Amino acid sequence: MKPEIQTNKIVVLSGSGISAESGLPTFRDANGLWKSYSWEEVASPAGWVAHPELVLEFYNERRALAARAEPNEAHIALAKLQSAYEVVVITQNVDDLHERAGSTNVIHVHGELTYARGTSDARRRYRIGDAPITIGQLCEDGTQLRPDIVWFGEEVQYMTEARQHIATAAKVLVVGTSLTVFPAASLVKSARGRAEKLLVALDMESLPFGFTFSRGRATNIIPHLCERWLSTR
Repeated sequence: MKPEIQTNKIVVLSGSGISAESGLPTFRDANGLWKSYSWEEVASPAGWVAHPELVLEFYNERRALAARAEPNEAHIALAKLQSAYEVVVITQNVDDLHERAGSTNVIHVHGELTYARGTSDARRRYRIGDAPITIGQLCEDGTQLRPDIVWFGEEVQYMTEARQHIATAAKVLVVGTSLTVFPAASLVKSARGRAEKLLVALDMESLPFGFTFSRGRATNIIPHLCERWLSTR
C-alpha cells in the first residue's frame, strides 16, 4: 500500500545549476570541472588510492570556494517556504548553501564538503567546516581522513529515505539538474500522479513524465514560484 500524500509537504530535488548561480562551478557543463580534472583521478576510490594528495587538494579547493560563496535568491526563497509548508530538500550538491539560506531539512545524497570521514569500515564522520584535510590527518581509528563525498563507484546515500519523501509530497520541485546523474535522477519516478510536479532548469533533454518544465535561471523563477505557493496558504 502506497503512503498517503501529505497536502502540506513540498520536496525539492536540487542540482548543480542552483549552486552555479552562486558562482560555484559545475562538473558537466562546457566550462565544468571535468574539463580540467579527470573524475577517475579525483572522484573515484581508485584515484584516492593512487594519489590521495591530488584528491585532497581538489576537494580542499572546492571546500574553500564553497565557503566563500553565498546563498542566492533561489536558496533563500526555498527556505522561506518553511513558514507555511513542510519542506524537504534533497540535493545532489555537496555545498551547504541550502542550510546557510535557512533550510533545516536537507538530505545530501552525494555527501558534504564540510565533513570528513575515516577510511575504515566504521566510517567515522567529522564536521570540518571550511578547513582543509591534509595527508597524515587521521580519524580516531587511525585511518587517513578523506572527504565525506560519494565518489563514482560508491553507494549513493539516503535513497530510501529520499524516495519516501517524494512519494508523500503534494508538490515536487526539481531545480538546477538535467537529471542525467544516476541513481539520484531516478528519484523523480517516486512522485505521485496527483502531485504538482515542476522542473526548473536552463536546458532539458528529456522531461520526466507528468512534470511541467520552466526554462530559465533558478534565481529568476524560484522566488516568484515560492511567492505564489505562499500566497495560497
